[in-house]
Parts: sequence; C-alpha cells; structure tokens
Amino acid sequence: MTTDAETAVCSRAGCRATATWRIDWRNPRIHGEDRRKTWVACDEHRGFLRDFLASRDFPVEVSPLATAGERA
Repeated sequence: MTTDAETAVCSRAGCRATATWRIDWRNPRIHGEDRRKTWVACDEHRGFLRDFLASRDFPVEVSPLATAGERA
C-alpha cells in the first residue's frame, strides 16, 4: 500500500476516493510497541475508520497524509 497522497485510495471498503488522512494503529494484544499498521482515509471516512479502531481499544493516531513534495 502506498501512503503517497497523490495516489492513495481510502481504506474504507468500497470507497475509491483519494485519501487525505493517515491513520496509524496497533493491536496491542498481538503487536509490540514497534509494530504499527497504516490505513489511509478520505475526509468522509476518517472518523468512521478511527472510531472502528478506537472501539477495539487499539491505539490510534490520525494525521494529514503528506504528499510526495512534503516529505523530507
């Protein structure tokens, strides 16, 4: 999966919108502190995906998805 905002597609099932948000999360029951997974979301599904993960007590961080030109 790419996290480049210019090509990223929302991780919500069935959504083909361009992603503008990065959602980093971890399942603490099976992964250590160093293991993170990343989903990307469009504006419409950012809250849905964040809430889906948070309701399972997964640590979740949401941040804007950087474009290729923004990365150092």
